[in-house]
Amino acid sequence: MNVNARKQKLITEINITPLTDIALTLLIIFMITTPLIVHSGIKVNLPNAASAKPNENARQQVNITVTNEGTIYVDDILVTRKEFKERIHALREGNPGIEVVLFSDKLVRFKDIVAVLDTLNGLGIRKLNIAAKAE
Repeated sequence: MNVNARKQKLITEINITPLTDIALTLLIIFMITTPLIVHSGIKVNLPNAASAKPNENARQQVNITVTNEGTIYVDDILVTRKEFKERIHALREGNPGIEVVLFSDKLVRFKDIVAVLDTLNGLGIRKLNIAAKAE
């Protein structure tokens, strides 16, 4: 028997190929799914519109959501009507060119939408989009 044949050389390298594969796969998954998650915090049933298109300039925007019960959320934070006005005023002071996107359930009472729009108009918000699903 040969003593050298029984001794095997130790492998001192770390194979990082599987780790790299997993990291790149996760990166691709996150790159694909992140744009699809536009507004996932509060579920509303958006109305359909033929001219609906995704907002590509979402850097300086505030999302306002009005639910079917008439509650208002500013960037996924529940606010009262008074807090809504104060929060939007504070955001407008910090950024005069702020853009507002209004997410509203299609069954919301029209008076609730008018109240939100009236508040925004009173605060001088001019860049307003209403979210809708493409038909």
